[in-house]
Amino acid sequence: MQQVEELLDRSIAPVPYIIKEDDDQPLHDLSQIDFEKLKDKFNQGRKRTEAEKLRALLSMKLETMLTENPTRKDFMEKFQKLIDAYNSGSLNIEVFFKELVDLTADLQVEDQRAIRENLSEEELALFDILTKPVPELAEKEKAQVKKVCKELLETLKAEKLVLDWRKKDRARSDVRRTLEIVFDRGLPESYDEGIYNEKCELAFHHIFTSYYGAGESVYSAMR
Repeated sequence: MQQVEELLDRSIAPVPYIIKEDDDQPLHDLSQIDFEKLKDKFNQGRKRTEAEKLRALLSMKLETMLTENPTRKDFMEKFQKLIDAYNSGSLNIEVFFKELVDLTADLQVEDQRAIRENLSEEELALFDILTKPVPELAEKEKAQVKKVCKELLETLKAEKLVLDWRKKDRARSDVRRTLEIVFDRGLPESYDEGIYNEKCELAFHHIFTSYYGAGESVYSAMR
């Protein structure tokens, strides 16, 4: 039993669980983290326990952030590599904890990016799909793309994303055609035919995956 307990203590589990601070309140918001307090608790207490608490919080937060915006997959890949490296013995607990803290800081910045871009989370997701990794855009062109994102979502939600639209051939075609028209009319000239077609495909896939119709979406579910 002692060997089993030591093995469990050495490994970082892939499945998240609810984290509770000393006041027994669940910790679920990155903005609540006091990094100095976190580091003090790590240095003074059970290092693996504190690392696991932070890992679990990041796992839950990343799942939400990736659901809202699929272009954030790089954060999840980095997170998984950290866990794999630690479980394989490539990272000791001190380095692993420091890397988790650094990743938390990066996610805090990302979590506020929609506000800095003057976009909603769903507008930001569409904007990222249209701008990452190409094309390279000037600030004026980025402003055009933001306008296109707002216009498309407003049009789709007002007129096209009806109940069970994903199950109806005509409704799906209508959504796709509306998307193509808005993009063709509003995107900058930097979007050549190849990039335009690729972005139409990616954007439609995102809309199909994220919007269920009749006002329901992954974003409404998280409010």
